Amino acid sequence: MTGTLFDGDLSADEAFVRIVKASKWFGPTKVFENIDMHVGRGKVCCVIGPSGAGKSTLLRCINSLERLDAGRIYVDGELMGFREHGEHLYELTDQQAARQRSKIGMVFQRFNLFPHMTALENIAQAPIKVLKQDRKEVLQRSRDLLARVGLADKEKAYPAHLSGGQQQRVAIARALALQPKLMLFDEPTSALDPELVGEVLEVMKKLADEGITMIVVTHEMGFARDVADDVVFMDGGAVVEQGHPRDLLENPSEPRTQRFLGSVLGRA
Repeated sequence: MTGTLFDGDLSADEAFVRIVKASKWFGPTKVFENIDMHVGRGKVCCVIGPSGAGKSTLLRCINSLERLDAGRIYVDGELMGFREHGEHLYELTDQQAARQRSKIGMVFQRFNLFPHMTALENIAQAPIKVLKQDRKEVLQRSRDLLARVGLADKEKAYPAHLSGGQQQRVAIARALALQPKLMLFDEPTSALDPELVGEVLEVMKKLADEGITMIVVTHEMGFARDVADDVVFMDGGAVVEQGHPRDLLENPSEPRTQRFLGSVLGRA
């Protein structure tokens, strides 16, 4: 089963993120095919499913880190990775794609902080060096972001002196420093020790409460149930099922979804 994810009565024209018949292949290997998905402004969409389902690659395509082989992705009405001219599509230059990417924050499984920079410097680096913003203003905003993720006292700390959960919270602050219109999270807690997962999820919950549009690839079913407006279950490069978290997680209609949730939630 494939289909289109609507947030309530959301129409295609109202969607903040609109994915239309998107397909991606790596050589002869299909990653995903004919994906349709709509996410409303200020909403949280959680994407769940087994490893190899195409979830992370879909996020990378939204952010133009990977190029689609077919279909289109729009964020806030802007076509990602390509420009349209008549009926033809032309791939953006690296510089044009980087400009689009700067409007989307992405948090990865691994924190990817610069080890030789403090937490504050990691957050301020891109706005100062890439966007050429005023250093004094960026540093103050970066301090505010550290406070926002509960790390106001860690601005001079280097990554090696931070726990995994703290590093991931710095990575979230770094993504927010570019003042993105969309946040993408690719299994942001999968590399963390279990006792550190909660602190990162708590920051993400606060972002959701603030109305930031988020797409989250996650194995944290509790987060999906409590925070998401919509949940998408992917398997085999396709959207198998999608809907409100209470419906999909507690009473899935597709046998494949039932088997997956039975496995991860320990249901009989």
